[in-house]
Amino acid sequence: MYSNLGDSGNRHLLLFFIILTAWETGSGQVHYWVPEEAKHGTLVGRIAQDLGLELTELVPRLFRVASKGRGDLLEVNLQNGILFVNSRIDREELCGRSAECSIHLEVIVDRPLQVFHVEVEIKDINDNPPVFPGTQRNLFIAESRPLDSRFPLEGASDADIGENALLTYRLSSNEYFSLDVPTTDQQVKPLGLILRKPLDREESPELHLVLTATDRGKPELTGTVQLLVKVLDANDNAPAFDRTLYAVKLPENVPNATFVIKLNASDLDEGLNGDIIYSFSSDVSPDIKFKFYIDPRSGKVIAIGHIDFEESKAYKIPVEAIDRGFPPLAGHCTVLVEVLDANDNAPELTVTSLSLPISEDAQPGTVIILINVSDQDSGANGQVTCSLTPQVPFKLVPTFKNYYSLVLDSALDRESVSNYEVVVTARDAGSPSLSVTASVSVEVADVNDNAPGFAQPEYTVLVKENNPPGCHIFTVSARDADAQENALVSYSLVERRVGERALSSYVSVHAESGKVYALQPLDHEELELLQFQVSARDAGVPPLGSNVTLQVFVLDENDNAPALLLPGPGGGAGALSQLVARSVGAGHVVAKVRAVDADSGYNAWLSYELQPAAGGARSPFRVGLYTGEISTTRALDEADAPRQRLLVLVKDHGEPALTATATVLLSLEDSGQAPKASSRASTGAAGAEAALVDVNVYLIIAICAVSSLLVLTLLLYTALRCSAPPSEGACGPGKPTLVCSSAVGSWSYSQQRRQRVCSGEGPPKADLMAFSPSLPPFPGSENAGKLQDVDHCTENMQDD
Repeated sequence: MYSNLGDSGNRHLLLFFIILTAWETGSGQVHYWVPEEAKHGTLVGRIAQDLGLELTELVPRLFRVASKGRGDLLEVNLQNGILFVNSRIDREELCGRSAECSIHLEVIVDRPLQVFHVEVEIKDINDNPPVFPGTQRNLFIAESRPLDSRFPLEGASDADIGENALLTYRLSSNEYFSLDVPTTDQQVKPLGLILRKPLDREESPELHLVLTATDRGKPELTGTVQLLVKVLDANDNAPAFDRTLYAVKLPENVPNATFVIKLNASDLDEGLNGDIIYSFSSDVSPDIKFKFYIDPRSGKVIAIGHIDFEESKAYKIPVEAIDRGFPPLAGHCTVLVEVLDANDNAPELTVTSLSLPISEDAQPGTVIILINVSDQDSGANGQVTCSLTPQVPFKLVPTFKNYYSLVLDSALDRESVSNYEVVVTARDAGSPSLSVTASVSVEVADVNDNAPGFAQPEYTVLVKENNPPGCHIFTVSARDADAQENALVSYSLVERRVGERALSSYVSVHAESGKVYALQPLDHEELELLQFQVSARDAGVPPLGSNVTLQVFVLDENDNAPALLLPGPGGGAGALSQLVARSVGAGHVVAKVRAVDADSGYNAWLSYELQPAAGGARSPFRVGLYTGEISTTRALDEADAPRQRLLVLVKDHGEPALTATATVLLSLEDSGQAPKASSRASTGAAGAEAALVDVNVYLIIAICAVSSLLVLTLLLYTALRCSAPPSEGACGPGKPTLVCSSAVGSWSYSQQRRQRVCSGEGPPKADLMAFSPSLPPFPGSENAGKLQDVDHCTENMQDD
């Protein structure tokens, strides 16, 4: 349809346009077609309507058309939404001899932004007549040429395509020549004239013929060339090749000056009439002259340019052999050079990522990337196979021609390998084969499949009692093999009851650092061992966790002074009174001071010391250092005061030592009953002392036996722990033992158990102690790193 459709006589043009113009939508684009050479204003299509756009929104939405080629050939009328021809469209100028010719347009509108793809196919019309290389061709033919001699002619060419480019030839009527037109399967054989009647130069020195070429378009177009045949005399034998067609195969990429073929032509004449010069025909293409050279004397054809199979698969070279007679005669042949493909192009790899990074719990068969391979060569040289680096949990699966999928072949574990460098190799089947590689980094994404773990299942912590509130006593640490939030560990107490109180009232743990704090002062006399669990949980979904056991031993401090056990109801405070006969001799036990200490170990080991009398007078009494027994140092006499007041200092062995003072009042008796009473008292005291000594001996034997059994049990336990397969070291954590030394031996105190020994029926005594050699440190030095002996806690609580 044209813009001037209102003119008379144009209705047939409307019908023609309806037949020739159509549009279709497919693959997301609109397709039109229009004949070439259409006039300005020719309607191509109602593009706005076909794209679903309203005419009123074309201008507000900034409707515009962009062309990938010449943008002035087509235009859109924004008033009516019609795509029309803006300037002359010459299909041959636009696409040459290509079978398909299209103009690709991109239609862009804003608010919102939309992009449409429009393809306008240009249909060929028969607008180019056949054209011969020249308007006149001169042929020099000797009059002696025999009948049926053939003279090649250069055919015409048509710039159109298809039926419009198929040509037929006819020769003007004459009695000497006929036209030899080769069949379709003889395209390599040129057009030619066949001599049907002998020539006679004297009768007809020149012949004027017209060769007409007609195409099959509608309407038909023709082209002509004038053939001027000049009849020559004398040299009546033209050179003749032994073949009219020479076929040779030549590999691509041959070096310069490579020999191609040697042509052979002969001439029956003698002398100059038989001397032959070889050359390419005058109408040979310039490309052939750039790539080949023929030796004029020998007829050897050599390659002088780059021969590339991908550029041209064959070359048709017309050659003529001309003698040096007068007039010169020529023989013609065709050399068909078939170019053989060489493996000179390496494969090409294109990688498209789909699922990166890949989760470590991805199932086998998961597609990770797509790979496309191609090779410009042909045959075996263009057949490409792909392979992977070995020992990776992936495999290549062919999905389509030249397409592969990289899929997961086995399970992944990010904690073992977090990243794979996968090398894909594409190799063709040429000889030698060419290959190309592409490296793909496959990152493995973490999932929460590892629980936090502690270095050992149990830790032993030593803390001195009377620690300040909020004191840092230990730090637990768990490691999670996962990454990011899956490895973010938080700590908490596993709540339980400790007696009548909750565990959280004694200790707390920092959620992030794992530091364990004592929330209140610990008392060894109240709680010797606090055992609890700390839980470590990660931040994954779902969260995973594990527990560790802490055994906190509360070490004794010397925080209790000795307490005196005095006779009376409940052992209340006061002075110890005792009657003593003046007749007793030296070394006689007259009284005994008893005291106990709530602490343990050295802190509970008491010693007794008699304070000097006032005025520095020498006292006739002394006190046993560890027994508290008050005895005479000499026989009493009348000079001694009848009432003796003794001060006994009771002191423990703690650091620093704590003391208590006992007051002992002794009354010296002179009466006649005193000796008897004293004798009976002495006898009773001696009997009591003997019984006390017997009891002490038995108690010492029992304590030594129990201590020996305890030592044997500890040694056996340690040996069993060391002989068992260790989880993290030679021995597991054991119960710590404090060993205290003094001038009189070593006193071993086990924190596992504390015993108070009582003698007789009276109040408990603190003068019985078990002595044993100092024990060596526990085997397994690594436990030293797992055992924290807290000598003291910092007064300042940690901020965290």
